[in-house]
Amino acid sequence: MHHLRYSWRVAEDSQKLSNRRVDTFDALVLGQRLRRARRRAGLTLEQLGALVGRPASYLSQVENGRREPRLTTVGDLAAVLGCPVGELLDSTPPDRRAALEHRALRMQEDPRYRALRLPQLRPSARTDDAVLQHLVALFERVVELSERIEQAPLAGQGARVANAAMRDQMRLADNYFPEIEAVANEAAAAVGTDATAVSERALGELAAHFGFAIARVRDLPPSTRSISDLRNRVIYVSQRNDLPTRAARSVVAQTLGHFALGHKDPLDFEEYVRQRVEANYFAGALLAPERVALPLLARAKAGGDLSVEDVRDVFYISYEMAAHRMTNLLTRHFGVPVHFQRSDPEGVLWKAYENDGVPLPADDDGTIEGQQLCRRWSARRAFESEDAFSLHYQYTDTPAGRYWCVTNIETDGAAIDAVTLGTPAGHARYFRGHETSVEAVSTCPEPSCCRRPRADVARRWGGFAWPSARDRSHFVSGLPTDAASFNPFPGVDLVDVYGFLDRHRRL
Repeated sequence: MHHLRYSWRVAEDSQKLSNRRVDTFDALVLGQRLRRARRRAGLTLEQLGALVGRPASYLSQVENGRREPRLTTVGDLAAVLGCPVGELLDSTPPDRRAALEHRALRMQEDPRYRALRLPQLRPSARTDDAVLQHLVALFERVVELSERIEQAPLAGQGARVANAAMRDQMRLADNYFPEIEAVANEAAAAVGTDATAVSERALGELAAHFGFAIARVRDLPPSTRSISDLRNRVIYVSQRNDLPTRAARSVVAQTLGHFALGHKDPLDFEEYVRQRVEANYFAGALLAPERVALPLLARAKAGGDLSVEDVRDVFYISYEMAAHRMTNLLTRHFGVPVHFQRSDPEGVLWKAYENDGVPLPADDDGTIEGQQLCRRWSARRAFESEDAFSLHYQYTDTPAGRYWCVTNIETDGAAIDAVTLGTPAGHARYFRGHETSVEAVSTCPEPSCCRRPRADVARRWGGFAWPSARDRSHFVSGLPTDAASFNPFPGVDLVDVYGFLDRHRRL
């Protein structure tokens, strides 16, 4: 009577679905449930096959998830084994061990696993539960990290790729963008700014032109350079004791650049990087306008006296912005290839641009951020000179050729960094400081150049030194990787920003 009850239900289902396969269910789980029910009934594959009219080899393939039986066959099996059809078709693995085996087999079908090109692993009775658990947990972690990167393009690898791609675009254009030059000229003309150096008053008028007021405050969040209140149309910057006038002018100009260029919230890191580069370019073009800078550079080049410090002083901008501005104009208008670097006292490179072939350190994917410059280069040796805060001029022979550089150690901000502008030695004659006798030879990336201790020193101290590394905040800071934060502004703490705006909101 027990078998007849289930046979009647299966017969009813068979009339409706006689030609359908069980493709809406997981064949692996179906096989696991069939094996469990068969063993519970005390039947071998041969015995079960004899009862349902199927060979044992076929049933073995079903139990291993390699064959998908027809619904009528499932009904026959359920009837013989004395269980509901729904028990066999349940998509949940029957126990923890089965769940681990199921996940281990399914994960090997994932393209991310196949990309590892590992041999197929089929769990057997001899495979320990703990081993399966470790394998499954490790792969699930890989999937989690992979999905996090896909869902949060403002993070990690996306940043590296976007920075490298943006640097390639800048190199192809010789870091000159006439469209942004035109926008900066239009903005200056709108408020009648014709002076060589744009005054703070003129910047205020320009902000008003875009519908903003400028306010200096004491409590600007440390993760920000400025905050724009789009509701009340106020641009907040730090007070003069925290941000000198020269730096504040750059920050205001960069912020206005976003509005002048019509930027919206960036949707990915590539757009974020592009917007930052464009806004910085706008600031340079506004504060050191092309119409004034070109005659100045032409006279200096003719006299072999091109200098970053003159551009800095004439336009009342930072040394870094002046060096950037020279990269914008020197190649396009005067045919002088150049490179630019910003690095810390340990030679860690944070910003760079080149169209002169200088061999910047880079990862295989082209990333230069966080790479370390050769100890022989001007940016490193400037910190070792007797007067570190004087300009450091140097010629350096590299595997890519001979280069001339000038390095200035900036102390205006919280960090003390080296800003370097350089050019191939054949163009050095156009620059102030080209007469220097300071020379160096760099064979980096060859480890024997400066990344490996001398053999005699290594023999003397190998095994007798235990240095403790200094903590570096940039190892653990970087860009956010939390996709749930929905933060379109990498590196900015939105909790602080919104709290700041609440404190300063205008009722």
